[in-house]
Amino acid sequence: MEEKVAAETKEVVSLPRLGERAPAFEAVTTQGPVRLEDFKGSWLVLFSHPADFTPVCTTEFMGFAEIHPELKKRGVELLGLSVDSVSSHIAWVRNIEEKMGVEIPFPVIADLDKKVATLYGMIHPGESKTETSRCVFVIDPEGIMRAMIYYPLTTGRNMQEILRLIDALQTTDKHKVATPANWKPGEAVIVPPPNTQEMAEERLKEGYECKDWYFCKKKL
Repeated sequence: MEEKVAAETKEVVSLPRLGERAPAFEAVTTQGPVRLEDFKGSWLVLFSHPADFTPVCTTEFMGFAEIHPELKKRGVELLGLSVDSVSSHIAWVRNIEEKMGVEIPFPVIADLDKKVATLYGMIHPGESKTETSRCVFVIDPEGIMRAMIYYPLTTGRNMQEILRLIDALQTTDKHKVATPANWKPGEAVIVPPPNTQEMAEERLKEGYECKDWYFCKKKL
């Protein structure tokens, strides 16, 4: 029984935490060596894919390439990762450009020793003990982990949701508000709830669109 518990314990995946500093790393990529601190001052979307030369991952790389200009407009850098080699990454990126007509403009980490994958909890043994899952990490300009999304190996990511997430994070930071379900830029945002009874009374007189004292929206 103890041996079984020990074996199961070895498979526990350590995950970074929201609101804490993202794990520092140094890695080799298709565009040269990078460190996490190289992205200080910019937002960063770090994502992992299971393997090169696979169909779902190919569609995702084309999807990330499509939104790359929109991410740049928002001050966001993009960085991919899998446990394949640099040579494999380069060959696959060239293949996508040749066969699909899509240029991949962002660097891709070759994480052969799985150091970065382990730091970020990208390998989920229940799905695969060798491949990285489809993870997305959003890191802010101060190096703080702001969002994490995980997808199974069988499901390609929604690129528009990644853009929406970035828009929501940047909007909440700038205006000190929150965003409701399904929010898109231009729609009303949530005003933070009051912390005292007096503030609750005043809230209803401030001209917001209120359903009750705790639920108020406003246009930016």
